[in-house]
Amino acid sequence: MSQTAVNALLERGRTLTTPALRAAVDRLAPPMNTVAAYHFGWIDAHGRESESDGGKAVRPALALLSAEAAGAAPHTGIPGAVAVELVHNFSLLHDDLMDGDEQRRHRDTVWKVHGPAQAILVGDALFAISHEVLLEAGGAGAARAARRLAVASRKLIDGQAQDISFEHREFVSVEECLEMEGNKTGALLACAASIGAVLGGADDAAADALETYGHHLGLAFQAVDDLLGIWGDPAATGKQTWSDLRQRKKSLPVAAAVAAPGAAARRLTALLTADAKKSQEEFADFDEAEFAARAALIEEAGGRRWTADEARRQHDTALRALDGLEMPARVRAQLVELADFIVIREK
Repeated sequence: MSQTAVNALLERGRTLTTPALRAAVDRLAPPMNTVAAYHFGWIDAHGRESESDGGKAVRPALALLSAEAAGAAPHTGIPGAVAVELVHNFSLLHDDLMDGDEQRRHRDTVWKVHGPAQAILVGDALFAISHEVLLEAGGAGAARAARRLAVASRKLIDGQAQDISFEHREFVSVEECLEMEGNKTGALLACAASIGAVLGGADDAAADALETYGHHLGLAFQAVDDLLGIWGDPAATGKQTWSDLRQRKKSLPVAAAVAAPGAAARRLTALLTADAKKSQEEFADFDEAEFAARAALIEEAGGRRWTADEARRQHDTALRALDGLEMPARVRAQLVELADFIVIREK
């Protein structure tokens, strides 16, 4: 499958899911419906219709493919795709506020435009509606799917709490980082990869195999995100240069670099130890050269290379989870190609 075909698969997920996603958001009372519409890129800050970047739509694409893996029509997975996308965006609204991020998808974040209170309320509302939408799907699979979504949501929140706690620690191990990222990113992608199958009548063994695929795909996804969070092109990512370093995130490249032997790792550790003791105001005064120096030390210590290799390892583990699972050959090929896309993306 070519990059064009992968884009078409992502676009299919977006196209089939968006009408139901819009209908779910329309349930919100004003002004929350408008604030949510801005977050999703459907309108601009002045309320005018917009075609802004609404995200990669990997999770909706996975939910629809998951239904097809179980032998059901892709439309069977739409309630699951909407529910997962609502939970994902609940987390983004809250994360942007907690992290102080002012830009997402090449424009101001919700809290920056509409204020922190609206960002919190709209995030809470999206989370509530996600379960409402899923349970309304009915059928024997709805309650099973809702349980998987609830577990994934709890793990996602655990991961965000872990991520925040790491920011002012001097040292975070690679193992701790992988656990955090397995919760924060892996859990919801695991849910997306299995929820359509559950709605389509798959048994627990098949759903669990797809969930394992999604979990490791999520770890690969986050490893690439960690690389982009330091070395990504702002024109592609929509975030500031050295984004994760500005937030003192102990992401995989940082954890791997600090754990490595050698002078670069020792110099990096000394800098990060001093950084952890600074106030946010002091840290905000850093200039570009200081962040660039930290990025260079991470790369010199091997953190960049290790993380790229880890993305590939997690990608391979994800694909092995599909071994022995019966599904149409076309769907298997699309799951493989979607995994390939995740480890080569640039945003």
